[in-house]
Amino acid sequence: MPQPVRPSSPLFTQMDATLNPPIHVQAAAMPPAGLTPMHLLQAQTGLLRDMLTAMDRQNELLEELVGHVTMQHKQRVHELNNWKQANPRLTKDCKLAADLLARVQTEYLQEITDEVNANVEDMQAGDFMFNEFVDRFGPRLAHLNGMLQVLGQLGSQPPEPLSAE
Repeated sequence: MPQPVRPSSPLFTQMDATLNPPIHVQAAAMPPAGLTPMHLLQAQTGLLRDMLTAMDRQNELLEELVGHVTMQHKQRVHELNNWKQANPRLTKDCKLAADLLARVQTEYLQEITDEVNANVEDMQAGDFMFNEFVDRFGPRLAHLNGMLQVLGQLGSQPPEPLSAE
């Protein structure tokens, strides 16, 4: 079954870049006959009121969104603080582990940078060496960063709650 042909706008248009616009453009800039400057001002005022109403609605929606995000953040902070109060020893151990693991991460990052500096030409020359590098260091670095994030968050001081102003 053939599809109906829809009219479409052209992909390219012509533009006149001269200083004097053509007559049809000058005529389009003129107000239609019978419209006084007062009618134009009233129309402009109506458009500005409509824009202001839309902006007010947009602000209401943004305030509602901020309220939801703030509520979720406060709940997460509350749950995290409850966990820390229920597990004070584990919280201290997480802090210590995060500090020690940060040292391991620093050494690992040094190893990665040494590898890059030693093999940058080979990595640029072919995909094999670059893929080998990513396979060798990427997953371990991603997991290490994830563990550091969890341990750091569990071992941190209670975060300041967001204020909903």
